[in-house]
Amino acid sequence: MCSAAFSASGNLKIHIRTHTGERPYKCTTCSAAFSNSGHLKRHSRTHTGDRPHKCTLCSTDFSQVGSLKIHARTHTGERLNKCTVCSAAFSASEELKIHMRTHTGEIPYKCTICSANFFRSEQLKEHLMTHTGERPYKCTICRSDFTRAGSLKRHMKIHTQSGEKPYKCTNCSAAFSQLETLKLHIRTHTGEIPYKCTVCNAGFLRLQHMKQHMRTHTGEKPYKCTICSAAFSQQGHLKHHITIHTGERPYKCTMCSTAFSQSGSLKQHMRTHTGEKPYECTVCSAAFSKSETLKTHMRTHTGEKPYKCTICSAAFSQQGHLKRHITIHTGERPYKCTMCSTAFS
Repeated sequence: MCSAAFSASGNLKIHIRTHTGERPYKCTTCSAAFSNSGHLKRHSRTHTGDRPHKCTLCSTDFSQVGSLKIHARTHTGERLNKCTVCSAAFSASEELKIHMRTHTGEIPYKCTICSANFFRSEQLKEHLMTHTGERPYKCTICRSDFTRAGSLKRHMKIHTQSGEKPYKCTNCSAAFSQLETLKLHIRTHTGEIPYKCTVCNAGFLRLQHMKQHMRTHTGEKPYKCTICSAAFSQQGHLKHHITIHTGERPYKCTMCSTAFSQSGSLKQHMRTHTGEKPYECTVCSAAFSKSETLKTHMRTHTGEKPYKCTICSAAFSQQGHLKRHITIHTGERPYKCTMCSTAFS
């Protein structure tokens, strides 16, 4: 028998549901259901992005008061939850629980679609979206969408009238809308590159970029197209690929009738109107509208020839030059004159 006692009948009713399994409070957006209205209210914020609990010391806000209390310890430095195996200490008990898995080797959250597994349930939820393509948090102003409510909220700052950028660099005049972006920027001053590839000597400012890079060694392609057999190492590549099937070109030039499937392609195209060439060579005075064109140009200074013929010893600085060279071996002459029968390689 349960020995719990309660001071209010409402609390008793909620407790009874832990025995009966009753969940009368249902989310109108998804299939989640809860035993009390408070849990439903907190859950609803994952859909609305509402974060009513604000820190009085910084600009951070939270959807739950408990999260705010834990955050406050980042200002006080208080770390009450100590690891019994090593010297690590944490401000939240949940963080300690997750940390202990580094000692026990437990990785409890497993993907049912692929072989990936995770320390945190949140990591698994976000990973599953790579299979479903779900991005439930959508910007109401532009076409951007996100897997996290926090990512959407940070994104919304680029649309604010004031162009809110509260995080300012103390070394230069740069300012940012996100604290994390400022931290990354600071590394351009310190030269810090904290994430290193264990296979080659490549270094990265962001952990996510290193993870993406590692797939060039492992060959892993977790982002799979549901229409054809194509698979990709990055989610952005899959998103772009999907437009091949849908024919969608949502990014339209405001100066001409051209439309693009990627925002990056539109940005590059706009430079044909503005004449902007932001990518400058550090060796000579050349400037380019595309970063890829600058990379190719730099090889005229370095002498690098990464494109190698598999039939002979020839090597080239540009992929197009290698393709033309290959026709010497294959005899292919794909370029035909429309006025006579002459063909060229």
